[in-house]
Amino acid sequence: MDTHAQLSERDGASSSDSSAPAGDDGREGPSRSSRFPALARLAASPRLVRTGRMLRPVGALTAVCLVTMLLVSTFVVQPFLIPSGSMKGTLRPGDRILVNKLAYRFGGEPRRGDVVVFDGSGSFSDETGASNPVTRLLRKAGASVGLAEPVETDFVKRVIGVGGDRVTCCDARGRLMVNGVAIDESGYLYPGDTPSRVPFDIVVPEGRLWVMGDHRSDSRDSRDHLGAPGGGTVPVDKVIGRADWIGWPAGRWASIGRPSYG
Repeated sequence: MDTHAQLSERDGASSSDSSAPAGDDGREGPSRSSRFPALARLAASPRLVRTGRMLRPVGALTAVCLVTMLLVSTFVVQPFLIPSGSMKGTLRPGDRILVNKLAYRFGGEPRRGDVVVFDGSGSFSDETGASNPVTRLLRKAGASVGLAEPVETDFVKRVIGVGGDRVTCCDARGRLMVNGVAIDESGYLYPGDTPSRVPFDIVVPEGRLWVMGDHRSDSRDSRDHLGAPGGGTVPVDKVIGRADWIGWPAGRWASIGRPSYG
């Protein structure tokens, strides 16, 4: 028996097998880089390496910008997409307004004539929004940067009366009256609209607001909730902020007027 030959064969097999990774049949195959030399060369390409190094700071900067935008939108100024024609005369569907969230944060309160965005749940709506929490979260995130319509419970209207005011419709000339004084709404009321076709006479409770759309014939507002708790008024603490500017489209850039009356 030629033991020397057997040892030589065994040694040869082990030395050749040890240089390659194992295949499915137990034998080792060639390395991945040797099987795909083009991929290996691409991964080691100086251009690709430089591109990867350049993309890392870009990605970090993008993340910082997104976080900053969300923080600003949450606490300072929020874009708000106008979804309907209830504020025509001042705002059009598709306008994106800038809502000042600090306007009433440090002791200030809404005044007559302000255009405000508020959460109408419990006063204008019994809904809490989309039932699917994921859908609601995504929509709220989109609305917070003005890319999606606001959630179903958010509204934009004009403040007509504040706590303690008596708001009446209407005098002999068809004008709204606040505390017995007729108010001039010619600066914002939609052309052709009357101040209200629905007569009402209400004293606004303290801490609440009487609000109406500028397009009175196409607005569901305090008048439509007279029989609801609060008599159609909105709690001041549900106000999200004051609409100060039309930010988009570019041709509509303008401040939103704040007439003072009463």
